[in-house]
Amino acid sequence: MVLAEINIQYILLALIAVCISLVAILLASFRKLRIEVVQKSKVNTEGNLLKLQALERLTLYAERSGLKNLIERLGINGMSAPELHETLIQTLKTEYEYNQTQQIYVNPDVWNAITKLKDQNVYIINHITANLPPHATGVDLAKLIIEYSTNPNAELNSIVLDALQFEAKKILS
Repeated sequence: MVLAEINIQYILLALIAVCISLVAILLASFRKLRIEVVQKSKVNTEGNLLKLQALERLTLYAERSGLKNLIERLGINGMSAPELHETLIQTLKTEYEYNQTQQIYVNPDVWNAITKLKDQNVYIINHITANLPPHATGVDLAKLIIEYSTNPNAELNSIVLDALQFEAKKILS
């Protein structure tokens, strides 16, 4: 009987040791899993921050590249139409190139919209300039561009701005 009681005690001690070992292994696994989740959430948070910053920069680009805003920002006094034309095109291209790196942070459709915005505005400026008389002034060109931009749906930048805002809301929700 005494021998059976001793064997039962050893068996119970062994079971307790196994249980404690299993609990320790589970706790270590949970700690490791928790650390991985925290690290992934940091990456996700940092990634979302980068995406939001990119959307912010592209929003600024879309605003600045609107035809009316573009004309208002540039000093056109004393420029000929060809000089203003060149300045407008160069400004659009320079700002686009400055923001090109943001495409890695945004949806490809959003970046495509940004590219189409630049291309459309270059096309409009080229088309309006091509229809001017040979000795037109920069003021003449500016007036025609502003007149064109007042037509409903004439500019793509409001649509692009809506798309950028939609993307930002998706990240924030």
